[in-house]
Amino acid sequence: MSEEKAPEQQTSPQEITSPVDAHLHEIDHSNAADAELDKHQDKHQIPFLDYSNMALENLVGELQRLVKNESVSLIKRHVDAIKNSFDQQYQALFDSKKEEYLAQGGVEMDFKFSSVDKRQFNEVYKEYREKRADYYQRQEIQLKNNLAHRWELIERLKGLISMEEDINTTYNNFKVILAEWKNAGPIPRDKYNDVWRTYHHHMEIFYDFLNLNRELRDLDFKHNLEEKLKLVVRAEELAELTDIHQAFQELQVLHKIWKEDLGPVDKEHRNEIWDRFSKATKTIHDNRQAYFASLDKDLEVNLHAKEAILEKIKQLTLHVPTSHKEIQNQIKAMESLRQSFMEIGKVPSKQSDKVWKSFKELSRTFNKNKNNFFKNIKKDQNDHLTQKRALLEIAQGLVEAEINEANTAELKRIQAAWKEVGHVPRKFSDALWKDFKSACNAYFERLQAQKKTQQPQSTDRQTRRTHTQSVPAQQSERSIIRKKIEEEQDKIRQLENNLAFFSHVPDDNPVVKDVQKKIDLLHKQLDALKEQLKQINIQEHQQKRAAKETDDSTEAQEDTAE
Repeated sequence: MSEEKAPEQQTSPQEITSPVDAHLHEIDHSNAADAELDKHQDKHQIPFLDYSNMALENLVGELQRLVKNESVSLIKRHVDAIKNSFDQQYQALFDSKKEEYLAQGGVEMDFKFSSVDKRQFNEVYKEYREKRADYYQRQEIQLKNNLAHRWELIERLKGLISMEEDINTTYNNFKVILAEWKNAGPIPRDKYNDVWRTYHHHMEIFYDFLNLNRELRDLDFKHNLEEKLKLVVRAEELAELTDIHQAFQELQVLHKIWKEDLGPVDKEHRNEIWDRFSKATKTIHDNRQAYFASLDKDLEVNLHAKEAILEKIKQLTLHVPTSHKEIQNQIKAMESLRQSFMEIGKVPSKQSDKVWKSFKELSRTFNKNKNNFFKNIKKDQNDHLTQKRALLEIAQGLVEAEINEANTAELKRIQAAWKEVGHVPRKFSDALWKDFKSACNAYFERLQAQKKTQQPQSTDRQTRRTHTQSVPAQQSERSIIRKKIEEEQDKIRQLENNLAFFSHVPDDNPVVKDVQKKIDLLHKQLDALKEQLKQINIQEHQQKRAAKETDDSTEAQEDTAE
């Protein structure tokens, strides 16, 4: 081997010693085949979206778009990210539905959950896997064919030095082999190093042979120098790019061209041009390392943010709500925290599973607590139903009972007890209250009728009291107001009973807000009616006192007259 080729040989795989050369060797031999396999990737970059924040149906749509419109060889990273996000969100949804089913008394083995999004996702993902399998099957055949062709080109290269022909003809045949080698396509990765070393070994032998004709060799050196200078300039431009991914991807292609498509240059320029190329490569490599270091910091920030949210969710699970308003506030807070958690970007891969597992466990605990709350409400309402049915039975028993003070007091007692009992299930509320109200009204109507029949003949004194008190008018007005109060209370009771069943609806829901607004208005109207009743009672009391004073004066006069 000639002395002039020594510097170029320093770049061969067996003799790389410097850190930069080692890095270049790693780029060349681990990625060269892939770089050619996906060489059109540099011409078409597929945007990598924030799949972690997409809803299930949007993930399905994005997967459909990629599988339909993009090459299956370019979308693996995108599909893997989509599948990971879909699986996590679907599992969380599945667990939530299962917990709700169990909280309602269902049996775990009978639980079934179907999702249109899941079915569509499975269909599209199956199509992707079939396309990918077909692609790699065809690619494997093509790689084997390319390998056979490259070995055939090496054999032709070996045979050039033994041909008895004009040197110009031999050199032209050598150029043909170089051109075919350049376009021969990728080969299996495990065969790449052997083929590459064998090819360069015989190419160097040919250059030794070509040394007999310095003119042709110098022309080839000049061509190689011009082409390698272009690669150096492009590498130096890539070192200034802010798009680290693009720079690194294109650098791999440049190294492949440098190693496989171009031969040596003259000794005078050999070290200089290689040093420039190595320096640009090192800059790109350092930029890439710095980028990933910065990315790691961002991932750590995301980790701390998600851990803070997990702590807030934990505090929610530790507080047991005691009212409908509290549970609604908790549900609203949990939804906000869940949304914030999903919007935060990725965390370090070694922490990803742990963080997601904690989120699922805390979400499951919250849902369990929420379901238990509403389950207890149902139990309480069923207990209230039993109590009110018992009160109704007593009231109905008094309808035909004897009218006396004891029974009247008993009916008033159960009316007061009825008000103290809480809500009952909505489907029983109206009918139960209607029956209870009818029983009470029936008894008191009998009571009023009995009082009228027992009322003594009016005396002059009673007549004066009646005129003074305006009792019929007051009683009529009081009766009307009490009836209105009962109606307002019925409406409030019904609305509040309905509101208790909005278990999964936030407080800012238009329906909930409208119901709450109606309840507030009814309370104001009820307060106004109670105030009117109070004033009537005060007026009646004043009238009775005035009448009594008049009666006492009259009696005194009568006694004096006697």
